[in-house]
This record gives sequence, structure tokens and C-alpha cells, in this order.
Amino acid sequence: MTVTVPTTYRITPSPLHAILLAGTVPLFLGALLSDIAYFKTYQIQWSNFASWLIAGGLVFCGLALLFALVNLLRADRKAGRPVMYFLLLLVTWVLGLVNAFEHAKDAWAAMPSSLVLSVIVILLTCVATWIGLTNLRSEGEA
Repeated sequence: MTVTVPTTYRITPSPLHAILLAGTVPLFLGALLSDIAYFKTYQIQWSNFASWLIAGGLVFCGLALLFALVNLLRADRKAGRPVMYFLLLLVTWVLGLVNAFEHAKDAWAAMPSSLVLSVIVILLTCVATWIGLTNLRSEGEA
């Protein structure tokens, strides 16, 4: 007699997904802090450092976005928080890319808009990480 165990969808993120998702926070936060340091000191190296941190954040966010897409496609219920989580990550990645393009400008030309974009990106990153690392079960599920 064979016993079949029903396959279940993993509600919480896998460990690699969680590491990639959580890794975006310090990278984008470091970019914001570097932009603030550049705003206060006008030393070009802070802008260069922010550019590298944004590039790293985009890599981590992009890989976490791929995990979120696969999890969304595998989910039984594709509405609600899983879709919101995926869209938040997508918007975060797109705005992070725009921020990287802003930082590619001359440092003097990039300053006001790059600082504002860094603030928006870190806020979106924190919200997406909060949603992604919480348990995505609805109240009706055990």
C-alpha cells in the first residue's frame, strides 16, 4: 500500500530567497548613506561608492525578484500579498535602475534627484522585505 503525501507550496521564502531579499536592505541603505555623505561633503568618492552599492543592490533585488516570480507562478492563490510582494520588488528594481542611471551622470548633476531616488528605493526595499519575510498565510489557513 502506497501512501501519497500531498505536495504543498512553500508559503515562506526559501533560505536563499530570504538571504537575497535581506541583502538588498544594507546595499540600498549604504547607497542612501553615501548619497547623504556626498550631499554634505561634496567629495566625489561618496557618489562613486553609492553607484557600486546600487549595482550590488540591483543584483540582489533582481535575483530575489526571480524567486518571487517563480513562487508567484507556483502559488495556488495568485491574488493578494504574493502579487503585491512581486510588484513591490519589481518597482524597487526599476527605480533602483533609474537611480543607477542617475548616478552615472556627473556627480554635480546627479545630486538632488539621486538622493530622492535613494530614499524612495530604500523605503520600497524595506516594505518589500517586510512583506517577503513575513508569513504569507491568510487567516483561514493553518
